[in-house]
Amino acid sequence: MKIEINRKNKAYHMEASNEDGNIVSIDGSPAIGGEGKGVRPMQLLLAGIGSCSAIDVISILKKQKQELEDIKITIDGEREPDAVPAVFTKIHLHFHLVGKLDAKKVERALKLSVDQYCSVAKMLEKTAEISYDYSIAEQ
Repeated sequence: MKIEINRKNKAYHMEASNEDGNIVSIDGSPAIGGEGKGVRPMQLLLAGIGSCSAIDVISILKKQKQELEDIKITIDGEREPDAVPAVFTKIHLHFHLVGKLDAKKVERALKLSVDQYCSVAKMLEKTAEISYDYSIAEQ
């Protein structure tokens, strides 16, 4: 696995690209001179845990023959205040699921993902308490 970072301006705007040519824009916060042209690095970590877990959940529910129509995840992260580096101390994921779903199967899929399969969660759990909940809406 390889990522390349290219600076796009004289401030903090950069682009990360993978071996397949997919690109993510990254920027620093306005407090340090960022221009809002991309996601901040710590936000990328939250996106990483959310998308990693989403892939797991979709796959597990598919194997359970559940009719998942849509999934959205809201991730809240808390960082250690006034610390350098300011690592995440708490991360909470809320899974918004849509479809004809068995709640017990959803709970199992979420537990397997967050507690066992999601590589990003396994790395972040070393500094952060990771919690999750969910809601199900039928379409």
